[in-house]
Amino acid sequence: MLLTLKRHRDSRGTAAKSIDVEVTRLPSGTLELGYRVSGIISDLRIPPLAVPNCTDELWRHTCFEAFIRGPQCAPYYELNFSPSTAWAAYHFSSHRNGMMIARDIGPPRIKVTSNSATFELQASVELGQLPVLSISAAWSLGVSAVIEEASGHLSYWALEHPPGKADFHHPDCFAHKLPAMGAP
Repeated sequence: MLLTLKRHRDSRGTAAKSIDVEVTRLPSGTLELGYRVSGIISDLRIPPLAVPNCTDELWRHTCFEAFIRGPQCAPYYELNFSPSTAWAAYHFSSHRNGMMIARDIGPPRIKVTSNSATFELQASVELGQLPVLSISAAWSLGVSAVIEEASGHLSYWALEHPPGKADFHHPDCFAHKLPAMGAP
C-alpha cells in the first residue's frame, strides 16, 4: 500500500517536496518499507553509504522511521533506517517510556538509490518472531522521516501529526492499520 507523509507545520526545510512510502507486510512477518523523497535532492544532507551497523541517535539527521504495535497494545517498536545503512531498533513499554534496545530484531536489509529528483530507501526487517507483534493479529503502523538539508534545517514528516511539536511516538501517529495475515 502506498502512503503519503505530511510535513509538520513547524518544519524549516523546503528541499523535500513530498515523501511516499510503500508498505508491504509479508505472511512471514517481514515488514518491507520503500521510502521515496521527491524534491531538490542535491540540497539534502544524505550520509554516504557505509558498512551497516546498529547505532543510536540516527534521528538527528536524515532518517526514515517506522513505529509498530499490536492491536490495543501499549508496547511498541521503533525502527530507524539511515541512508548510510546504519540502523536502530527499540522497544517501548508505553508512549516514550521503558525504552530498551530491541535485541530480538535482527539487522534490516537496506538499499538506497537516488537521482537529481528522487531519493529512495528500501528497508526489509523480520518482525514475525516478536511476542508483542503476532503475525496472526493486526498491527498499527506509524511511518515517518526526518529530512536534513545541507543548510542544517530539518523537516519532519509523518502520516499524521498530533497537536504541538513533532512527536512520532504519539498514538495519533500510528495511523495506518496493517490487517492480520489471512484477513481480507
